[in-house]
Amino acid sequence: MEAFRTSGARGTAWAAVPRGAGPASVPSGPARVSVPGGREPHGAEEPRRAGPLIVTEDLGLLDDLLRLCAAAGVEPEVHHRVPERRASWTDPPLVLVGDDVAARCRGAARRPGTVLVGRDRDDPGVWRLAVEIGAECVLRLPDAEGLLVDRIADAAEGVGRQALSVGVVGGRGGAGASTLACGLALAAARAGRRTLLVDGDPLGGGLDVLLGGEREEGRRWPDFAASKGRLAGGALEESLPSVRGVRVLSWGREPAAPVPPEAVRSVLGAARRRGGVVVVDLPRGADPAAAEALAQLDLGLLVVPGELRAVAAAHRVASTLAMGVRDLRAVVRGPYAAGLDERWVADALRLPLAGELPYDPGIVADQDAGMPPGAEPRGPLGRFCDAFWAHALALGGEA
Repeated sequence: MEAFRTSGARGTAWAAVPRGAGPASVPSGPARVSVPGGREPHGAEEPRRAGPLIVTEDLGLLDDLLRLCAAAGVEPEVHHRVPERRASWTDPPLVLVGDDVAARCRGAARRPGTVLVGRDRDDPGVWRLAVEIGAECVLRLPDAEGLLVDRIADAAEGVGRQALSVGVVGGRGGAGASTLACGLALAAARAGRRTLLVDGDPLGGGLDVLLGGEREEGRRWPDFAASKGRLAGGALEESLPSVRGVRVLSWGREPAAPVPPEAVRSVLGAARRRGGVVVVDLPRGADPAAAEALAQLDLGLLVVPGELRAVAAAHRVASTLAMGVRDLRAVVRGPYAAGLDERWVADALRLPLAGELPYDPGIVADQDAGMPPGAEPRGPLGRFCDAFWAHALALGGEA
């Protein structure tokens, strides 16, 4: 594993990035890094958001298609025949043609993203019509409703690079996982990335409080408890509180029932489709919701203080996490007990070392003064997080 080092007046920080198929050189320095699966840079560009064109005279089919568009969070344009205005046919990201009018669409311009939709499973002529109008596929309702919702949402949101998802877990209570999660989120936002910070620990103090955004308007986890299936990524993002450029999904102030795994899957799936960065602060316990979140991570960071008892506790946590996280690494936090250092701790846990986080005696005072952890880029936490993202996201010469 390749690592890099940053130094400054307030200490030295080490950081590393996820392992992948091979290292990629960073032109600005001698360090070499690798990223899972050779992923490309995660940009913050807005994906195209436009509803599909529906062409049908079948009112029952139209009702079904409108319902599916609503489920995907888009508003379609509806015509009963091929639109006279050429752009109305060629510009939408997706065209849904009912089998009742497909024969009248033969003369329309060929375009990608045309889908023939119907209900009659016994009509062999539908495949001939699909070829004649240049349809990419034929979908039968109601069996293909789930597939069609995904297709509509993908077309409306744009299918780009998925977000890089990083989970942070404490090796023991008070290890500093929430502090690191906030620091990583703020650093990603400073780098101009679309950033979502997810509070995955219902028994924690609340990441919105740690960031100073507990009074910001927006939805919290209880509002998504009944979510199933596909959520629109744009609608999710816009519904959440924004604090210092970071969208935050946290828990409310009142006790709430556990969020089911299906809701976690829907929310994180929508968040990842938006691109950028998703940082998840996770509990040490392996409840079903946490297990679902772990399965969606590209990288897990286990925060471990440099103490023998903390290492013993972290070993048990790591054993549980390793069953659900594809790439788990240790972030070792000072100060250290006699005879220990970051390499010793990582070796004892049998984990790759993601980095050393130097002890910062001023972080508590900063938080008491209303400064979120990692908000100061010149501090140890800020430097660690900025350097981590710079290497994790800077591929192909893009800084």
